[in-house]
Amino acid sequence: MSNAHTYRYRIVDVFTDQPLEGNALAVFPDASGIDDETMQKIAKELNLSETSFVVPATRADCAVGVRIFTPEKEMAFAGHPTIGTSFVLLDEGIIPANSEYFVLEEKVGPIPIRVDTGSSPLIWLRTPPISEGRTFDRRACAQALGIDSSDLLNIDPQLMSAGNPTVFIALKDRYAVDRAWLDSHGSSFLKEGYQEPMCVFVFAPTPYGAYSRMFAPEYGISEDPATGSSTGPLAAFMIRHGLVGGVAGTRFFSEQGTKMGRRSILHVHILGDRGQDGIDVGGNVVPVAEAIMKL
Repeated sequence: MSNAHTYRYRIVDVFTDQPLEGNALAVFPDASGIDDETMQKIAKELNLSETSFVVPATRADCAVGVRIFTPEKEMAFAGHPTIGTSFVLLDEGIIPANSEYFVLEEKVGPIPIRVDTGSSPLIWLRTPPISEGRTFDRRACAQALGIDSSDLLNIDPQLMSAGNPTVFIALKDRYAVDRAWLDSHGSSFLKEGYQEPMCVFVFAPTPYGAYSRMFAPEYGISEDPATGSSTGPLAAFMIRHGLVGGVAGTRFFSEQGTKMGRRSILHVHILGDRGQDGIDVGGNVVPVAEAIMKL
């Protein structure tokens, strides 16, 4: 081990103001010497939903580059790594601590970040452009989730994406959401020949916004405590079907991860009528640990 390289990393909990809640993230603040294969192996070793690696940006308009890996694959974009990495960049002074706006370079492209500064900063990302895909049979979705078709609202589940294809399935109440479950067999049944990996997001409307869960067995994630990349498309889906207001300035939040003991709060801010000027997703971050990895 005399030739071992050491890399420092941070563990932070994202979309929460309480330690050991929210979605845990490992951040390597200086990963410029780590190759792609090793990044993937590190993410598998740490076995969190995602691990992020800060690298030099290739674009002049971006402060740094961010590479994001699940235990199984690299992501073009992911929400909680974007928010959590932004916190670490500010906390370590890589980006000046009082910054209210900067841009990160991810595989999906530039991601604008804004910060409501204070003792517990609320960090916001701008959701990348949202695309809409096919709809899915409600009965097939219920069967894949192990629930009754009467548990679904009368809304066709739909594939939407802001970088990560996700099927949104609207349920009647939080009790139905908590009963739902998706494994790899159910995911294969649901896809009906769709070839690309996808996430499955179940939710129920609430007075404050949504109560949510997200399953991604194809990404090596049985359940994700907080999914920022899916929350912008969730907002667009809910606005389209009249489940939340779409007036410019509307704010609400999605509660996710509660069933698995990792309660997360994902804030949503609608910009422009029905989000035509963008959808921002924000959250708090709590630092938890710091460590050294020797490779």
